[in-house]
Amino acid sequence: MRRPWRRTPPSEREALGLTRLEPVSRLYGADRGKPVDRWYIERFLAANRADVRGRVLEVAETTYTEWYGDGEVKSSDVLHAAPGNPEATIVGDLSTGKGIPAEAFDCFVMTQTLHVIYDVEAAVRGTRDLLAADGVLLATVPGISQISSDGRADWGDWWRFTTDSARRLFGDVYGEENVEVEAHGNVLASACFLYGFAAEELDDAELAAHDPAYELLMTIRAVKRTA
Repeated sequence: MRRPWRRTPPSEREALGLTRLEPVSRLYGADRGKPVDRWYIERFLAANRADVRGRVLEVAETTYTEWYGDGEVKSSDVLHAAPGNPEATIVGDLSTGKGIPAEAFDCFVMTQTLHVIYDVEAAVRGTRDLLAADGVLLATVPGISQISSDGRADWGDWWRFTTDSARRLFGDVYGEENVEVEAHGNVLASACFLYGFAAEELDDAELAAHDPAYELLMTIRAVKRTA
């Protein structure tokens, strides 16, 4: 006697939909909306918008200077590591300081940049060297992320960070008492970011939930104290 056909119950992994070998986007979700990491970056900059003032330097473009400057920006410059960026007003190397004026800026906005610089310790020293006294660095670094294909082609993609490494890197240069490091993310946000879903495809509560075991992104606020 033939047994009736029975459907095998889906595994827990299958029930969660974790069956794809391909992401839904290889552009961090930028082709679907706002990348998940940018949700955290923009909240961080909005919370520290009072620091975006005076003489401001930003990497690659002026977008965040314009969004968060609130009319307190006296001058705006763009740093790029090589010629070819039409928005760049300064072409220079954070690791060596070449091309970058020293003690010239009140605020430096450096988002998702440090991982494509091999000599990270020298680059962190470079961020302090370009700041005027009491100047503020607003930086972000990736913890959980796909490889940056464009960044790797141009500069290499060298590092991912934790709160431990970020606190030590920046604390050694700025002084531990002058550095604030915060991790952001959870397993859901991290998985969605890796698959390429956009921030709009999660709700704010899902994005804001913090799990210290899943450091998707670190934010760093560091102040150059001279006394």
